[in-house]
Amino acid sequence: MKRRVVVTGIGAITPIGIGKESFFQALKEGKSGIGKITKFDAKDFPAQIAGEVKDFEPTDYIDKKEAKRMDRFTQFAVAAAKLAVDDSQIDLDKINQHRFGVILGSGIGGIETFEKEYQKLFNKGPKRVSPFFIPMMITNIGAGQVSMAFGAKGPNSTTVTACASSTNAIGDAFKIIQRGDADIMLTGGTEASITPLAVAGFCTMKALSTRNDDPTKASRPFDKDRDGFVMGEGAGMLIIEELEHALARGAHIYAEMVGYGMSADAYHITAPAPEGEGAARAMKNAIDDAQIKPEDIDYINAHGTSTPLNDKNETMGIKTVFGEHAYKLSVSSTKSMTGHLLGGAGAVEAIACVLALTENFIPPTINYTTPDPECDLDYTPNEGRKKEVRYALSNSLGFGGHNATIILKRYE
Repeated sequence: MKRRVVVTGIGAITPIGIGKESFFQALKEGKSGIGKITKFDAKDFPAQIAGEVKDFEPTDYIDKKEAKRMDRFTQFAVAAAKLAVDDSQIDLDKINQHRFGVILGSGIGGIETFEKEYQKLFNKGPKRVSPFFIPMMITNIGAGQVSMAFGAKGPNSTTVTACASSTNAIGDAFKIIQRGDADIMLTGGTEASITPLAVAGFCTMKALSTRNDDPTKASRPFDKDRDGFVMGEGAGMLIIEELEHALARGAHIYAEMVGYGMSADAYHITAPAPEGEGAARAMKNAIDDAQIKPEDIDYINAHGTSTPLNDKNETMGIKTVFGEHAYKLSVSSTKSMTGHLLGGAGAVEAIACVLALTENFIPPTINYTTPDPECDLDYTPNEGRKKEVRYALSNSLGFGGHNATIILKRYE
């Protein structure tokens, strides 16, 4: 019999709020976190807008000396992990550290450090490159730093599957507990790639919205007038725990994790497979893993990037899996508010699913004004709504054809 796994702590560092209360409230209000880029001068860039995390002070969570030796993506991860640990009220002195692990997802890792140190090499020569360059930049350092901060000596790994990274991380952590290799996992994802090189790269791909004069309206998933995604940054972390372990310490239980599926498109480096074929298989695999029927799903937090191809093909994939039920369930893309956190997106969206389950509230897809005939589901346009939610499904689809889906259930 599979061990049951529950969510007992959450931490969110996002463009619409830091901490679960601020994040939940912003989701309920349909608040946009998109604005003009302030981290660098973007006047020569076709896309000049992003979802930046405002008012983030690393030393609120991390020792000043240690924080200076971390890239921003790692600072986000450690800060979100601290929020999740505090929220779980777990006593780290009373747990078996060898059965407490970390799996973190990030698509790009320490690109801010990479760009800064390369400028030193180019302008001042090799001796000026920081000895901390490599350990600050490598993508796995986030999971390493989180383990050091909280004494997690169990399974530790990093998933790098582009925009599916943190959903893969959460799914892999779920399976580790389910098969008995750990009792507690800190898991989620982080990204901090609003940098000149990364923004330029996405601009030349023509992947980003250029609605620079109207930033809060730029991320508009499933709307006919969508013109690309908006980059975001931040992190989401969850404490997931074996059920009996959580009950024994009297933990507050937010939700139960019940399903995980993944697949590969094996089709194209950036474009999704036609008709969302790969995404559909990830959703079906997760539903089968949860041992439920498609009709049991009440809410889908879609990948919903606001790009023409993604939104159309994800919609087709949902119809393939759910048939007529696709028109009865609620769908939304919270990227309409947060922007696209790339490797951190799936974790923040898993937390949005926790809100849906605990408060029976579907967060909206904001900026939905003109229906697209090829996107004809109920995307919860512009205003969230109260609705009973027993099962919530979250999709994450990454460049390279990585597809990952998790399913959360109301705890009862």
